[in-house]
Amino acid sequence: MYEYSGAIHIHSKFSDGTGSVDEIAKAASEVNLDFIMLTDHNTLLAKDEGYEKWFDKTMVIVGYEINDTNNKNHYLVMGLEELIGTFRVLYNGELGCNLTAEEYVAEIKKKGGVGFIAHPFEKRNQYPEHPAYPWTAWKSKDFDGIEIWNHMSEWVEGLNDDNKVQRFLHPLKSIVAPDKEAVKKWDEINKDRKVTAIGSIDAHAHKQNLMGFYTIEVFPYKVLFKSIRTHVLLNEEIKKGDNANFGKYKKDIVEALRYGKSFIVNSYYGDGKGFRFFAEYDGATYNLGDEIHIDKKKSKNIIFNVYVPKEAKLKLIKDGKCIEEHTGLGSVWDEIEPGNYRIECWLGEKAWIFSNHIRVTDKRK
Repeated sequence: MYEYSGAIHIHSKFSDGTGSVDEIAKAASEVNLDFIMLTDHNTLLAKDEGYEKWFDKTMVIVGYEINDTNNKNHYLVMGLEELIGTFRVLYNGELGCNLTAEEYVAEIKKKGGVGFIAHPFEKRNQYPEHPAYPWTAWKSKDFDGIEIWNHMSEWVEGLNDDNKVQRFLHPLKSIVAPDKEAVKKWDEINKDRKVTAIGSIDAHAHKQNLMGFYTIEVFPYKVLFKSIRTHVLLNEEIKKGDNANFGKYKKDIVEALRYGKSFIVNSYYGDGKGFRFFAEYDGATYNLGDEIHIDKKKSKNIIFNVYVPKEAKLKLIKDGKCIEEHTGLGSVWDEIEPGNYRIECWLGEKAWIFSNHIRVTDKRK
């Protein structure tokens, strides 16, 4: 399989970001990102104006972020060439879709789009000018995945008057782990149906005044591109600069995210390229996002394998609970019970890599 590293959830001047697409793409190429996903609020203007293309070594893929008229239920939309619903201006000057979240999620799925719930459990209230934008439409059964790790959300949620100077000056050091509630919800939903996870940066590159006289750019795009990345595993190689097959490559990446052939890396703590989690059962190999149908009559165990590019604490998680733990460059476990299995890699108290699930079901059921 071929591995590609990308940054997801990025805002440009086409909505509330401060950078042009050219500037953003240049920064991404300089740090060797294979792709980036622009998700400006309620607009596809970047695509309409021809910015969905190769920029040097990096693919720029254009999606969008949609929200309701209460400015809640933000949803990252990929692989769709149109906006869903109609929009009106909200109290803060931004736009909101006239449909409910359940309605636009269902319509996006119906039209073939892929969608991820953004920053689902935001709850900050310490800074009224930066309110929380949580997800409340949990009755929906049509979303494809959940953003379990959002750099901007984690950073702002932990911000206070005592640490804000350090957090502004060193925006990468304070990022510790995916949101616990989001991870718990993700594991819970997977007991009923497959839902995949992504990590994102939620980049805006806002300008912020400190202490009344010093203005800094918060989270420059190039800095954030060294933070939370989502890696995809593809069956076919992407040839850089190949414009003739850009549409195919884009579809392959979006489908890998939908299917869960991906894992999340906090690149600040190390390059995650080379991480692998796969299973062997009854002569076949299964990768991230796959489902194994076991037959207990055969009395054959599933062999789970994990490899990491540097030594880490490796946790085998089944249905949200750690069932095995080992420190090293890799590990092998054997299991036979149905469930949803994934890997967490930790460096001390810092989360490094979170994989999507390999699902195991009893085919007799």
